[in-house]
Amino acid sequence: EVQLVESGGGLVQAGGSLRLSCAASGFPFDDYAIGWFRQAPGKEREGVSCISNSDGSTYYADSVKGRFTISSDNAKNTVYLQMNSLKPEDTAVYYCAADSSAKRWLIATMTKDYLELWGQGTLVTVSS
Repeated sequence: EVQLVESGGGLVQAGGSLRLSCAASGFPFDDYAIGWFRQAPGKEREGVSCISNSDGSTYYADSVKGRFTISSDNAKNTVYLQMNSLKPEDTAVYYCAADSSAKRWLIATMTKDYLELWGQGTLVTVSS
């Protein structure tokens, strides 16, 4: 079955850390760009971070640079997002998304285009 399954969301105080996981199955993991979007209530979708499993290149939104780190474990077909120094404005539903084109993934951060695969989302709540 082709799917992305997120885990690791929860409630954390400002300044704390969480690690999100995205377990992938049913498609050639090594050939895909996989990463995270988030959407807070009343706000537009934001592309947070992405990693290209084909060449290891990464993308981070300016809002999370220096605080979030994305990594990929090809043996486990899992992508991780380590989130440190969390802020209340990081509160959102985080969605794992994958596409066979890293370029298309990056374009989707600027448009409302949808990518090939999406997870069900995991809620991250940061209290002040």
